Amino acid sequence: MMNSAGYPREAVPLQGRYDGFPGQPGGPAVVQCTTVNISSEPPKDHIIWSLCCFVYSNPLCLGLAALIFSIKARDRKVAGDLEGARHYASTARCLNIVATVLASIGVLGGIIVVAVQVGGE
Repeated sequence: MMNSAGYPREAVPLQGRYDGFPGQPGGPAVVQCTTVNISSEPPKDHIIWSLCCFVYSNPLCLGLAALIFSIKARDRKVAGDLEGARHYASTARCLNIVATVLASIGVLGGIIVVAVQVGGE
């Protein structure tokens, strides 16, 4: 039988002697299964995106905040705390998205204003 990750399940007793046949005398009456999902890929820290947001578009200092969280995510990843790195990377990603959207709206608005002024003359 396969679990959702595609790995075969193994019956491992948590108590007593185990001879490979669950329910047999000397073996456990109930088989308890434990599934552990291990992510093989470390979380992305989005440091390049944060640097671009910080240098080229920094509305409301969101690029700086994203850069700080990206650096924290990289530090956590180097320290081996993958859950903390995931948390900081997620925050950096959200800040980068907001900074990119605000900068894009600003650039688009500037282009529209210039086009209207040039067209009106």
